Amino acid sequence: MGDDSLTIKFEVSGIPVILRRVTANNVVAANLYLLGGSRQLTSATQGIELMLLEASERGTQKYPRDLLRTKMARLGSAIGVSAGVDWTSVGLRATTAGFDSTWAIMADRIVAPRLDPADVEFVREQFVTAVSQRKDSPDALLDFLADSMTFDGHPYALEPTGTEASLKGITGAQLRAYHASQMVTSRMMLVVVGNVSRTRVEKLVRETIGRLPRGSYAWSPPAPPADLPSGYVVEKRALPTNYLQGYFHGPQATSQDYAALRLACAVLSGRLFGEVRQRRNLSYSVNAPFVEHAFSLGGLYVTTTQPDEVLSIMLQQVKALQDGIITQEGLEQLVQQFIVTYFLDNETNADQANMLARAELYQGDFRRASRFVQELRAVKPEDIQRAARTYMRKVRWAYVGDPAKVTPARLLRF
Repeated sequence: MGDDSLTIKFEVSGIPVILRRVTANNVVAANLYLLGGSRQLTSATQGIELMLLEASERGTQKYPRDLLRTKMARLGSAIGVSAGVDWTSVGLRATTAGFDSTWAIMADRIVAPRLDPADVEFVREQFVTAVSQRKDSPDALLDFLADSMTFDGHPYALEPTGTEASLKGITGAQLRAYHASQMVTSRMMLVVVGNVSRTRVEKLVRETIGRLPRGSYAWSPPAPPADLPSGYVVEKRALPTNYLQGYFHGPQATSQDYAALRLACAVLSGRLFGEVRQRRNLSYSVNAPFVEHAFSLGGLYVTTTQPDEVLSIMLQQVKALQDGIITQEGLEQLVQQFIVTYFLDNETNADQANMLARAELYQGDFRRASRFVQELRAVKPEDIQRAARTYMRKVRWAYVGDPAKVTPARLLRF
């Protein structure tokens, strides 16, 4: 395992806690992860956990709405909620001096939300409006369609932020019942990054969320999705440009191919940018994303007025990556550029907390986060080729734009 002497793991009241002591700044990030994500949901309860947690911002038993907001403003702190397919995170950002007071508010939002009917209705209206506006944003609609295609029949196909139908149907009684049954310590993991001591963290946890029921939840990585054939979905829209996004399934996070496919997608992104945007000026945005889950996803994305031409170029570049081997020198340059960019994107305390959480939950040990650089540098040119051959296939596409501009047979060639 990697050498990470700044980080320790321990338990408080049955809750796993990862603490990274950072003295270089005066900011504390504490992310509480409620495990389960989409596997907690049904089609009728999509969005319920996020709705519950957002409603808690409007008041708790100890902190009525006005008092809560006044205290947060005085502290200069922030508490944010984010729902994902594997967990919902409640994130605290505070100064070292304001950490205890901010934690007390966040913990009470978890332990004792008021859930007054008027507040629940207010949050519901906000959520329904936000979800309905997804149809007005081509990229948001594209993401929704691509996820639905990629995870057909898998829990990931459920939407943690909810749908219009599910959000309209969730009642206040359901929120209270969900809180009673699902706010349990067995679903929780806490990651803290900042200049705070273990003793201080233990005391705060033990006296607040540590008093919640234990429950019987046990985290395990989700099963991989079914090996579906190539496919596509088309959404007709009158737009100045057309939007394409396709995903293919990658290896589990514990596989040696995980780092290889990450780099293969980076190579493909660079080649697509050079060929599609720089040489032919067919797009202002084109890339090959890599999505970090317990099992990875690779993808292809472009917005263009000429999707058929771009699809041909994409297929050529995928084939070139599968049939050829990049040079060792080229790979070393890519790895160094990738490392610099990745760590610039993950330099805040909050980003470090998420890196530690992904390593712990996806790879089984938080210390894998400190091995990230070594794992990338261990990838060989032959590994890039093998990853491209193994995983860059059976692409599931979403298309938003003019159906007359895209030939379905081209989508099915991948």
